[in-house]
Formats: sequence, C-alpha cells, structure tokens
Amino acid sequence: MSSEIPVKQIDPSSDTSDNNKNTGTVELYASRKKIYVKGVKKGFFQRIRNVSLTALMGMYFLFVWFTVDGQPLIHFDLPAREFHLYGTTFYPQDFILLSGMLIIAAFGLFFITTLFGRVWCGYTCPQTVWTFIFMWVEERIEGSRNKRMKLDKAPRSAEKIAKKSAKHSAWLLIALATGLTFVGYFYPIRELITDLFTLQANGWAYFWVAFFTAATYLNAGWLREQVCLYMCPYARFQSVMFDPDTRVVSYDPNRGEPRGGRKKGIEPSELGLGDCIDCGQCVQVCPTGIDIRDGLQYECIGCALCIDACDEVMDKMEYPRGLIRYTTENELEGKTSKLMRPRTFGYGLVLLLMVGAIVFTIATRVPAQLDVLRDRGALFSFNGEGRVENTYTLKVANMSEVPQTFTISVSGLEGIRLLTENTLTVASSENRALPTVVDVAPEKLSESNNAIVFTLESQSDESLVLETESRFVGPNR
Repeated sequence: MSSEIPVKQIDPSSDTSDNNKNTGTVELYASRKKIYVKGVKKGFFQRIRNVSLTALMGMYFLFVWFTVDGQPLIHFDLPAREFHLYGTTFYPQDFILLSGMLIIAAFGLFFITTLFGRVWCGYTCPQTVWTFIFMWVEERIEGSRNKRMKLDKAPRSAEKIAKKSAKHSAWLLIALATGLTFVGYFYPIRELITDLFTLQANGWAYFWVAFFTAATYLNAGWLREQVCLYMCPYARFQSVMFDPDTRVVSYDPNRGEPRGGRKKGIEPSELGLGDCIDCGQCVQVCPTGIDIRDGLQYECIGCALCIDACDEVMDKMEYPRGLIRYTTENELEGKTSKLMRPRTFGYGLVLLLMVGAIVFTIATRVPAQLDVLRDRGALFSFNGEGRVENTYTLKVANMSEVPQTFTISVSGLEGIRLLTENTLTVASSENRALPTVVDVAPEKLSESNNAIVFTLESQSDESLVLETESRFVGPNR
C-alpha cells in the first residue's frame, strides 16, 4: 500500500444486485439515485448513536424552555446585542470569547478527525441526527427496506397515498418543531409561539420559522446524503487530516477475500474463500449507499452501521467479529499503530492551551465595565468660581445578573471636585451613559494636560471597583 490511505470515488447506489462492483466514473452533476437504507435494530455502535441522538435532541428541544433567574438559559438577543448563555450575559465587547470558542471547536474537530476519522459526521452532526430521525419515521410508516422499494414501484392507490401523506406530514411536524425551536433561541419561545398563533409576531418571525422548517424538511427528508456528498466542505478536506494511523471504518481484505456465498458450518478455507459471504448487508445499511469493501471513500461518514450489520452476519455464520471494524491502515498491514504522533500532539497541545486561555478569561471576566469619553467640543471652561471645568461622559455596562449602584469619585489632582451626581444605578444587562463635570482650581494645575482617574465602587459588592484613566485639560502655564 502507499504511504497515504487510498481514497476512491464510488457512485452511491442502492442496487446491490451486482454488489456494487461496477463502480465506473461518476458524473459531477449526475441525478440522485434514491437510497433505500436498511434499518439496523441492534449493535454496539447503533446503541451509541441512539444515546447520542437522544441526548442531542433532548438538549436542543428542552434548553430553549429553561430559565435562570428569569432569563432564558440560552438566548441570543440580537436587537439588544446581548447573549445569555447558562446564566452569563455576553456583550459585543466579548466577541473575542465567541471567536475563541469557535476556534476551539474547529481544533477539537481536527484533533478528533486525526484520531478517529469522521466520527463527528457519524454521531453528532445535525444533518446526520435529523436524517436518522426522518429515516426512523419513514421506516415506521412505510415499513422495511424491501417494503419501501415495493411501495415506490407500486401504482397509485389509497394505501400508497395514505402512507406517503402520513410520512410527509410527520416530517413537516418535526421540521416545524425544529424551526420554532431554532427561532426560539433568538426570540423567547413562549412569546414566539403565542405571537405566531395570535398573528401578533412580525413578518421576520414568520419568515425565519418557515425558512428553517423548509430547510429541515428538504435536507433531512429529500437531500439526505447529497448534503454530505456535495454541500458539506468537511467531506472534501477531511482526507488531508488522515494518515496511516487514523482509526477509520475499514474492511479487512486479508481476512475477507476472496468473498463468496456458502452454507453455514462450512469452513471458508475448504472452499478457498475468505470470511466475507458477499451478502451485501454492509451496502444496504449505508446511509450514503457506498460499499465499504471498495476501500476508504470520502462519502463514508463513519457511522459504523456497516460494522453492526457485518458483526450480526458474522455471529450467524459463527465467524469472529471485526471483518469490518474501526482500524488503521498500519494495523491492516500488520504494523503497529501509534495513538499520539506529531500531528495529534500538536492539535491536542493547541487545543489545551486555547481551552485554558478561554477558561481563564471567563473566570477573570469583570462583571462591569467603565469607559470615560472626554468632551472634545470644548477643551475647558471657567465657571463662576473661577475654577477650570472639563466635561466627560461616563459609560457603564453592567454585565452581571443583578442591578448595581456605584459611588463615583475622581482623583489625580489636588482639590479636584465632581460637580454632578456621585451615584449611578445600572440595571442588569444595562448600559448607562452619565454626563459628568469636573473642576479644579487653576493654581493646582502644573501642566496643561493632566492625568486623572475616575473610580466607581459598587455599594453592594465591595470587590467590584472600576477605574479608568482620563485627561484633564487646563490653560497653558
């Protein structure tokens, strides 16, 4: 074998009559061939997927209803430019944190890919999760793979119309629930549902609910594997992250070839055959319609359904499991595989450093922020007492979940006074602007441009003290 894992382009097909041996050349814009996926009732990896699917769907549909201190658990309030996540409020100035989290997610994906291939695609990708839900509904209404194929070929009848209508109605209900929930993360879900059904919501709310409903229905119901094959960029660049030590779903040709049918109880060696009985089960259960026996293909999403299907056949034939398994190219060649190698070590180290940086930033994040803007329209003025005045605007952002009352003071020059209010109350998640006037006796100014410090102390939290330096301008000495 070469130093790189061979990648083959295989035309996905649901026709297993020729066991997908005639692969040929795939046209770039070939029309879609409907794939009839056979359901896998049991299996180790199917159980993992069921748990993952249940957990992810539960979080998606339930978290939108939870509240913390009256605030939604997750709420992206775009008009107010506030983002509520798990009891913490973030503002546009916290954009660096969002960027960091997205970069961490990307590096986490790269790290996992170098170790185990496309497990993200097979178990947690939203396209996979919703597609499997839609396929489950389809199987419950229209029946098994063979029944679905017969139903599609059958002439129009009352039974066919009833089953198709029930299936698409169920799909649309799931899609509608998905669209409502997604918009509910930007528009409080209780208000959204009430406003939608009482026709009080604005046009954009109706548009986005309809948009995400249609997108879910089309992607999970109709496009399915087409999204993975032609629309997802990850399918195109994932191969550059693979190496001979990447653990991916693979068929063992050394054990399985030559393949061929035989009766149970006959030793394959007696017939000059391998353990593969050429049943085609691995092809029938594949959601992208490929034959894993043809080698690694970019269409493979790593769902491992072929492993569960093959293991079930091996059990029936009383052969050892693992003809199709998660393995590496080196292990297939009888070599030793390394878990940690320069690539994985590099991704892992960068990932740990970034996670540590984000955790430290969030842990040390101050619950309030103070900015001081000096009035540039007038450098200074003299008041009735003959003292020099400067005008400022104090901008205070309260990023905590409780109201804060601050005592305002100014220092830096002898005899400096605050002529306006010395207290300021800022509600939770509020931004306040307070015009402020400061004066100093002229004889106390040694320079025309002097450093001063504004200090805000919270009356309810002694540890919360905000300080910002500014400049006080006076006449030239």
